[in-house]
Amino acid sequence: MANWYSESSPLERRTFWASFGGWALDALDVQMFGLAIPALIAAFGISKADAGLLGSITLFFGAFGGWIGGALGDRFGRVKALQITVATFALATFACAFAMSFTQLLVLKAIQGLGFGAEWACGAVLMAEIIRPEHRGKALGSVQSAWAVGWGAAVLLSALVFTYAPADIAWRILFAIGLLPALLIIFIRRGLKEPQRAAPSAAQPPFFATLAGIFHRDVLRATLIGGLFGTGAHGGYAALTTFLPTYLREVRHLSVLGSSGYLAVIIIAFFCGCVMSGIISDRIGRRANVAFFATACIVTVLIYIFAPLSNSQMLVLGFPLGFFSAGIPASMAALFSELYPAGVRGTGVGFCYNFGRVVSAAFPFLVGYLSDHIGLGPAIGIDAAFAYSLVLIAVLLLPETRGKVFEQAVAGTRA
Repeated sequence: MANWYSESSPLERRTFWASFGGWALDALDVQMFGLAIPALIAAFGISKADAGLLGSITLFFGAFGGWIGGALGDRFGRVKALQITVATFALATFACAFAMSFTQLLVLKAIQGLGFGAEWACGAVLMAEIIRPEHRGKALGSVQSAWAVGWGAAVLLSALVFTYAPADIAWRILFAIGLLPALLIIFIRRGLKEPQRAAPSAAQPPFFATLAGIFHRDVLRATLIGGLFGTGAHGGYAALTTFLPTYLREVRHLSVLGSSGYLAVIIIAFFCGCVMSGIISDRIGRRANVAFFATACIVTVLIYIFAPLSNSQMLVLGFPLGFFSAGIPASMAALFSELYPAGVRGTGVGFCYNFGRVVSAAFPFLVGYLSDHIGLGPAIGIDAAFAYSLVLIAVLLLPETRGKVFEQAVAGTRA
């Protein structure tokens, strides 16, 4: 990371840190939900399937948020679209602290999903257009590692809050904290420079035409396969992480602090996996990199869930589990950005990354449902392995895009 970063311009560095901070904030707010599931089940008297539905609704609306957010970035600019998205999901997370019913929480999680999906789409394309091609994979992989930073912060906060606050209000405190970092990120992003683009036509097509542009015959194949890729990537991650804290506590019988230690190993590994995936992606290509990480994910998840492991062995295996699961999302921003031309790049990236959220929204619900019949562990393992298999199929159908040079007008923004 240090080598490419030292060669970066001031604008590239500012864009990197702004995107890194925004993604970490996304993770902080979203991962709070998985850590609060046991408390939410107790507070509202809901089933695991209902809790899974809360996660699913966030993913479902995140898909529309990403698609619309990407199109807004194509139409009005990446930075302008970003200024709204962070505030949207941060305020929605904060409002979850005051939910008085399951229905209210469901609505607020939907709003959170809209902002969450849109933020990633705008930030990823902004980074892809600002960073020079030879460093694009490393830079975007490093930005994806910010998820581990936010995830780790959520675990630490959860351990502290649930240890020292009564369980019936601890989850409310946790969600309320999700508002604070948004102020800093919004301030940083006001100083970013919009990538130069061709002057808009005097007669711009309707906004709907911008949304539909990714279904033009020239890019339709990329859109369809990219959507399958996104489904597998998000489905595997959602199936694994939504109920993993609950699995460690209820099946493995670990305390809140004990399960936090296991999650810490996975989170540190996730950070390392994101950075390494970016490096490998720029070296051997996008397709080979994703194929390697997807195959490793399938094998590792099945061993982690189904092998008769002791708690100590699970702790050790947590590192490769987190490492390999990071490689897929860390490669998506660079790969998807390189599949589309400038006019629909934001829309395409937002759709491919977030379309998977529509289908993968079923995975947390399915895990919760299957857990009542086959147990929580097997439900997680089967769902996650199936999802990562979809990633492997999709990437074998996509072209290699490593080193693609974007428009010269964009290159001129690297001042």
